[in-house]
Amino acid sequence: MSSNIANETTCAFSDRRPWTVGRVLKSRPFLYAVSLCCFFFGWDYLARTLGTEGSSSLARPAQVWTALQDLYVNELAEHKLLGHVWASTQRVLIGFSIAAVLAVPMGLFMALNRYVNAIVKPLFDLLKPMPPISWISISILWFGIDETSKVFIIVIGTFVPCLLNAYNGVRLVEPELYDVIRMLGGNRCDEILHVCFPASFPAIFAGLQISLSSAWTCVLAAELVSARSGLGYIIVQGMNLSDPAMVMGGMAVIALVAWGTTLIVTALEGYLCPWKRKIAGL
Repeated sequence: MSSNIANETTCAFSDRRPWTVGRVLKSRPFLYAVSLCCFFFGWDYLARTLGTEGSSSLARPAQVWTALQDLYVNELAEHKLLGHVWASTQRVLIGFSIAAVLAVPMGLFMALNRYVNAIVKPLFDLLKPMPPISWISISILWFGIDETSKVFIIVIGTFVPCLLNAYNGVRLVEPELYDVIRMLGGNRCDEILHVCFPASFPAIFAGLQISLSSAWTCVLAAELVSARSGLGYIIVQGMNLSDPAMVMGGMAVIALVAWGTTLIVTALEGYLCPWKRKIAGL
């Protein structure tokens, strides 16, 4: 089956070769399984080694699984595990959405209009190096310890990657593409709609993925300071109770949920940017 996207022909076909031992050993699912098995085996071996030396700072995978099962069944601060997951996810989605809605258009305007660039870029360059965690104290002073302060930290942490990638996505569009539109009689509006935006979308989505990872970092930092719910709160309680299984369980759930949200953004990118080139075999 073939399809034509952006004047390029792409072919999709099913490989009907018989499965052999060599092909199975080289297949992606098998390599993924080997990678995960090696990781968990190494983790369990290291935890057992530390345990024999009288240290219990590293929980074994089975202990982490038991701790997560306990959190799933029993409440911690009036929330079970799924309630804490939803609390953190909700904060991430709200802060990430606000940052994306504000930063992406601003980055596009900065790249397309030199007057906007001259006004916004000096302030942006001044605030860009400041780490989001440094805003925690002032956010508590401004908004207290409610949800607003946590969302504010996430917005600050995700704003910069969104804006930078949107800005650079437009600036790095090949000039020859604009020349093609002009030769076909297009105006400035056609250049923006048919060249600028489609060519910059992959960079914008790359910024969104980076911002989403930053959002999970920021929500964890915000919940470590002041929260009564969320995955960061589970980690804090694990530290207070000297329970490494609870701490590592919270870390593992954060990794899984963050991975899931990244897959959603990747799927959205594939749907909105079908013209994005992919390297064969990767």
